[in-house]
Amino acid sequence: MSDVLTATGLTRSLTMAGRSIRLSRRNVDAVITSMMLPLMLMVVFIYFFGGAIDTGTKYVTYVVPGILILCASFGASTTAVGVSEDMKGGIIDRLRTLDVGATAILAGHVAASTLRNLASTALVLAVALLIGFRPSATPAAWLAAGGILVAFLIAFSWFSAAIGLLARTPEAASGFTFFMTFLPYPSSAFVPIDTMPPWLHTFADHQPVTPLIESIRGLLLGQPVGSAPWVALVWCGGILAVGVGMAGVLFRVRTA
Repeated sequence: MSDVLTATGLTRSLTMAGRSIRLSRRNVDAVITSMMLPLMLMVVFIYFFGGAIDTGTKYVTYVVPGILILCASFGASTTAVGVSEDMKGGIIDRLRTLDVGATAILAGHVAASTLRNLASTALVLAVALLIGFRPSATPAAWLAAGGILVAFLIAFSWFSAAIGLLARTPEAASGFTFFMTFLPYPSSAFVPIDTMPPWLHTFADHQPVTPLIESIRGLLLGQPVGSAPWVALVWCGGILAVGVGMAGVLFRVRTA
């Protein structure tokens, strides 16, 4: 999949990304759902449960970084449905007759997903600021948090694209990606990990989403982050490598 680095490959990838964005504009209900669900969950956790959860700080301050990751994971998972719909509808075969390869098609889906998710994340952050979230990050910390979030979006979008190739129907693809969107729950997103049962504590402490949330929370709130950002980036790199590798193999198998 190295052809994306060439001028022709980049042009084709951008064209495919534009196609995916245009398709998103036609599927308004899915776009609204991907933006509104994280907002609704944020409101539910802050106003319904926040008063009963002790995190040592205002709950809105604690929970917003986790909501940002939840929003990103939910948005990235929609890539699987888009890829699966292309496979089922025969669009992939038509594009291949035009000499458009796997890299351009899948990279287009990933690029469009990343742009959609950045818009959704910006909306969630704006609403969070309105209801009391007060970050104290420096410009450098904002850039670092944004970089980690983009790395997560790209990595999970590529993995989601591989799931879309693996699934035989868009419905199955949506079901598979449920596990991706579930990961923020058994993490430090909504409650401190040390309040969980020991067996769940171990899983939450060693799954990929926790260092992502701890990194973004620490960077936005001006708290020490230790090695969490590097651990988060290693996880993102591993997920990206697996996603790209799986997508390449599955694309060849499905289009053989």
